[in-house]
Amino acid sequence: MTTVFAVANQKGGVGKTTSSVNLAASLAATRKKVLLVDIDPQGNATTGSGVDKFDTDYTIYDVLCDEVPTEQAIVATPEDSGFDLITANGDLTAAEVQLLEMKSREFRLRNALARIRDNYDYILIDCPPSLNMLTVNALTAADSVIVPIQCEYYALEGLTALMNTIEKIRTVLNPKLHIGGLLRTMYDPRNSLSNDVSNQLISHFGDKVYRTIIPRNVRLAEAPSHGAPVITYDPKSRGAVSYLALAGEILRREQALKNQPAAAS
Repeated sequence: MTTVFAVANQKGGVGKTTSSVNLAASLAATRKKVLLVDIDPQGNATTGSGVDKFDTDYTIYDVLCDEVPTEQAIVATPEDSGFDLITANGDLTAAEVQLLEMKSREFRLRNALARIRDNYDYILIDCPPSLNMLTVNALTAADSVIVPIQCEYYALEGLTALMNTIEKIRTVLNPKLHIGGLLRTMYDPRNSLSNDVSNQLISHFGDKVYRTIIPRNVRLAEAPSHGAPVITYDPKSRGAVSYLALAGEILRREQALKNQPAAAS
């Protein structure tokens, strides 16, 4: 049973792409078959995975707008990363306008992923830092949303807008969509504001907040410039250990959800 996660937050700089790449690598390290889909025109998830965003035959733009078969756009990341990737680059900027003129524009990504969905245990979608048609496509295609949140004051602003958008998508386009979890990123326990924001999140969202916390970590910040997830760049770093812990927590949550009907009966 495949689970599709959209990694989304309309605020930039919260660790969204870092989380997408490193969670993909961490889930792959647990021997899960993983696909990462980059739908951010910046293409940072592509380069952070060790792939040249200008040197692939097809990107997600070709899949969404030119109806290139999804399987033709899938590339392998470097062997030690262990997951597959659909790339993105600046060409995707044009898709925002083109999608508006297309039939069933909100479902383009969901329909594209349906072709290959059963080939993977997990599909992660790295969303752009805005609530645009690309993000709507991701939320319509997803089963669950992971929301990275930097533990700083402004991170709480806009969270309500994102939650409202998710609720609208669930009501109108994708009834199965739910919040998978809120992920605290760039966390510094020495900072009282980080602790305050963390406590507010737990107070408002309870067990929707992942127990795993992603710390500020130099190795984690360095890894993208080397085109590698942190678990291959420095597997013993605090950043690597944290994302492996997050993968474990997600696997346990997924298993608990699968066991619920059996427990009820």
